[in-house]
Amino acid sequence: MAKVLTIVGARPQFIKAAMVSKAFKDYGQAISEIIVHTGQHYDPLMSDVFFKELNIPEPKYNLAVGSKSHGKQTAEMINGIEDVLLRESPDCILLYGDTNSTLAGALSASKLHIPIVHVEAGLRSYNKRMPEEINRLLTDHVSTLLLCPTKAAVDNLRREGVVNGVSVVGDVMLDSVLSVLGNCNKAILGKFGLKSGEYYFLTLHRAENTDSKAKLEEIFDAVSALNWKVIWPIHPRTKRVLEEFLIRLPSNILITEPLGYSDNIGLLAGAACLLTDSGGMQKEAYWVGVPCVTLRPETEWTETVDAGWNSVTGTNAGLILRAVNDIERTKTLVRPDIFGRPGANYKIAREVANLLSVN
Repeated sequence: MAKVLTIVGARPQFIKAAMVSKAFKDYGQAISEIIVHTGQHYDPLMSDVFFKELNIPEPKYNLAVGSKSHGKQTAEMINGIEDVLLRESPDCILLYGDTNSTLAGALSASKLHIPIVHVEAGLRSYNKRMPEEINRLLTDHVSTLLLCPTKAAVDNLRREGVVNGVSVVGDVMLDSVLSVLGNCNKAILGKFGLKSGEYYFLTLHRAENTDSKAKLEEIFDAVSALNWKVIWPIHPRTKRVLEEFLIRLPSNILITEPLGYSDNIGLLAGAACLLTDSGGMQKEAYWVGVPCVTLRPETEWTETVDAGWNSVTGTNAGLILRAVNDIERTKTLVRPDIFGRPGANYKIAREVANLLSVN
């Protein structure tokens, strides 16, 4: 039996891991998966609800690291993950994305010479002020198997001299979206008094935005000028920041607690437009046919911009409003399969099985 140790810690990783864990089951007893939850996202609404809703196997280990500075959080994760690796002696570790949990897993495993599989390898914003950019750069350069969502990601790696163990598997988030889209809870719109196509969806959580009062106020200046309600499932940390900054929100913002995955996709699918600084939700908006305005100066998902479905505005209020007012043009655009076809989770499982010589 081959032993795979999967390390997760944040909401997007739970969603991806759910699909790949499902694919591992096809290998029966040939692959044993052990899940380690670092506790990076520890609020029940950001963690527990996803394990239940998506039927993710219960983590064997929960490091309960919680919220700390980047250095302290990563250091505690490394310490806890190393203990687990020494105890379990896995044949490889499986990492997702670009969080501190990803980096901690990569550093711990590389020091112990344990093969590393990185899902969503090769993404680049080319902004090293972003913690995520540092995390993904370092993880890619110590990984054994680099599983890329797009050809653009492969090209990024090639420019950095990383060519061995690289392959395109498509985007596992597509599998996640399709798994809930047909059955997502349409009643969620009624719960908030919303009408399909007549509200906007806002997500805002990146430190580069939430740690700046000036940027937040610029975003809210734009939001206040929008003609419909703006629903915002607020991250617990962001909620604390707003209270510290004493920021008054525009009257058209409707705050809610973090939502389950199905409700989140249901609200997104019904929105006229998404305003976000999330990476994953830019793709989810593309898949459900909703225009996106990215509240960052750059994006890793340039393919969505090239296709015309994503406008990168940063936090400039004028640019945000111009992009929102331009969303009607997307009704004439097609959405090519720039992130591959469904089934990335099975391709990932097969790549891991090949690495471990599992038939």
